[in-house]
Amino acid sequence: MGHGRWSTNTYEAAERYRRARGESAFAYSDSGARKVHPRLDPLGVRVRESRDSDEHPRSTAIAVLFDVTGSMGHVPRVLQQKLPDLLKLLQRKGYVSDPQVLFGAIGDATCDRVPLQIGQFESDNRMDEDLGLIVLEGGGGGQRTESYELAMYFMARHTSLDCWEKRGRKGYLFIIGDEMPYPRVDPRAVRKLIGDTDVESMNVEKIVAELQRTFEVYYILPEGASYAGDREILGCWRKLLGQNVLQLENLDAVCETIALTIGLAEDAIDLRTGLGDLAEVGSAAGNVVARALDHRWA
Repeated sequence: MGHGRWSTNTYEAAERYRRARGESAFAYSDSGARKVHPRLDPLGVRVRESRDSDEHPRSTAIAVLFDVTGSMGHVPRVLQQKLPDLLKLLQRKGYVSDPQVLFGAIGDATCDRVPLQIGQFESDNRMDEDLGLIVLEGGGGGQRTESYELAMYFMARHTSLDCWEKRGRKGYLFIIGDEMPYPRVDPRAVRKLIGDTDVESMNVEKIVAELQRTFEVYYILPEGASYAGDREILGCWRKLLGQNVLQLENLDAVCETIALTIGLAEDAIDLRTGLGDLAEVGSAAGNVVARALDHRWA
């Protein structure tokens, strides 16, 4: 995947068309869908690929996975509205070469109908289409754990990235949530949702270490979520990911935070330059982003 080019004009035309029809960008979910859309179904998927092409000779894989349970169910709507800002910073400001973006959603495999949804790595407006196919179930088990470990298992074992395989450069994976992963990867859930039959039970630390071989992994906990600021949850993720745990005061700044995190990690900018870029593109999120990233790139 990953062919074509992002067009803000195409995005805006799609937005106008939906408004004229009285539809949201998430018409599939709003229609009452309670099954994963075939395009986002991880069952039986060998790999999601981020590949170089004549259009994109130095592809960079970027995955954004978000919890859609409980208070986190509105996250995809914010991402969809801010998608042009993310691409504007990544592409026009040259933070990273040839970004290819995958979106996915995480629920709870112990109780949700749609606990795992994984799109494709895309370079064009199909990334917006994938977002719109996500089921915003809003479920969850209510025990401060969701199936993040299953999403990380899929991304570790069912992705193939040219940026890593050809150039030894990791992709980027952002998890946006407010709860903890289950402590172990459950082989039964893997078989049911992904289709792997030879998986062993493993602790979450093992699958995180495996995932980190090919991805720089970040966890973002936004204010307004049910467990914002929860010390146990933050401590759990910091044990897994170290300083790549970001607290974000305003969810509206999530796209800007992702963009600047990538720009900083790529050494394309320093924090001061990135904040100037935000002001230049008309974003008012500079102070929020600065506080989220200051401990990491001060």
